[in-house]
Amino acid sequence: MSTAYRNRIQEFKAALSEKHINLETLRELCFNGIPFEGGIRALCWKILLNYLPLDQTLWESFLKKQRDLYSQFLKEMIIQPGIAKANLGLSREDVTMEDHPLNPNPDSRWNTYFKDNEILLQIDKDVRRLYPDMAFFQRPTDYPSQLILDPQNDYETLRRRVEQTTLKAQTVNRNRSGVTNVSSPGKALNLYPSNEYEVLPSGSEAHWEVVERILFIYAKLNPGIAYVQGMNEIVGPIYYTFVTDPNTEWKEHAEADTFFCFTNLMSENRDNFIKSLDDSQCGITYKMESVYSMLRDKDPQLFLKLEEQNIKPQYFTFRWLTLLLSQEFLLPDVIRIWDTLFSDKDRFHFLILVCCAMLMLIRSDLLAGDFTVNMRLLQDYPISDVHTILTKAKELQDTS
Repeated sequence: MSTAYRNRIQEFKAALSEKHINLETLRELCFNGIPFEGGIRALCWKILLNYLPLDQTLWESFLKKQRDLYSQFLKEMIIQPGIAKANLGLSREDVTMEDHPLNPNPDSRWNTYFKDNEILLQIDKDVRRLYPDMAFFQRPTDYPSQLILDPQNDYETLRRRVEQTTLKAQTVNRNRSGVTNVSSPGKALNLYPSNEYEVLPSGSEAHWEVVERILFIYAKLNPGIAYVQGMNEIVGPIYYTFVTDPNTEWKEHAEADTFFCFTNLMSENRDNFIKSLDDSQCGITYKMESVYSMLRDKDPQLFLKLEEQNIKPQYFTFRWLTLLLSQEFLLPDVIRIWDTLFSDKDRFHFLILVCCAMLMLIRSDLLAGDFTVNMRLLQDYPISDVHTILTKAKELQDTS
């Protein structure tokens, strides 16, 4: 470890030891990357994502309250409905039409239960494939949820619900372009050959199952947006950062802390996931066009070339912006980009600068390429050095 890096760690420790944290100072430090050592990055993200209050004296009581609240969500949204489902058919005496699974009323709890299962299937499919190039999400967590795995709770778990759920006719998935993919229920439920994922022993749960639970609770608490494919790519790096925290008393509560930080980040980013807002000023279309507007100002020649070739921003920036570049780089690089994004006050404007920088850094290739070559470049971005990209984005910010 170099002396400069050691000094940098000391600067972070000094900033984080203040009774009342100076957010401006912390933002400036974090902008150039946050050290992993000593759990500094995980702690900084919790502050930058507006989860932890700036007054450290409040942390203990605040964290206890939030983690208790998350336990309550697990009880109300997973365990209690699961107990009701497990008990169904054990006793016939008190089953009223209101309680009956065949009750046609759209507000009945069973109708809600079955609708939730459709969302759960989509989440399940996505989280099992989270970062497939890493074994991490398939491995068991060091801190499985005692509440979820408590043998006293005889209930239908999310894992069991996925195994049991068969949609009556077909599984229908609609993507953001409105295209409907119809597949047979058999195919939908046989996505994972039994040898693809190791079955963990009783009392263990894989990291992807924890992520699944976080997304399911989020969907239940936010019915207006529920779950949209891609949210798994946003929650993944946050959970990974918190659950690899070397500080065990933080690591133990990674699930609850991830849930609240993800919820806060989504409160800023959720409009990108709501199709009805796509063309509004807060929607994704406006943001995609902002990348091209900035490019027109910064590099008119490159902008005209892309226009000439009819390469529209939605062909590639939709994924870049919605998923905060999480699909374009390896996980450690995504985390490094997010250090800077989270530390910038106007983080989503800085993301547009990063996208513009990414285009300008491959300008010679784009100016030389035809439509097919350029589309391939933009959909499989060739530069892996994120430091170069962030430096260029900062340069654009300073000259705008």
